[in-house]
Amino acid sequence: MKWFKALNTAQIPFADSIKAIEVDGKKICIINNNEKIIATQSYCPHAGGHFSGGWCKNGYLVCPIHRYEYNLETGRGAKGQGDYINIYSTEIREDGLYIGFEERWWSKVWG
Repeated sequence: MKWFKALNTAQIPFADSIKAIEVDGKKICIINNNEKIIATQSYCPHAGGHFSGGWCKNGYLVCPIHRYEYNLETGRGAKGQGDYINIYSTEIREDGLYIGFEERWWSKVWG
């Protein structure tokens, strides 16, 4: 896993809010849901709605366009949706929030 500093401590979203950022060329949403920091892809796979305009409800991230819901722990869509979102590892360190991306085999070979 490769870790990138995403935000300084003061930039971490306050409780029950969503913040859109870019890390290592990836558009990410940082979510503070019940004091737990979660990083997801920034758009809904259903219709491309941006999650920064959405909200959290009962452990799910809700898309603002069609209200599709995604589990904040697994990334799976609600029953019957048949889709999912990427959830990225997060770590709060002394100097801020870090996000971990899985390294692909080709990045290890070709750097």
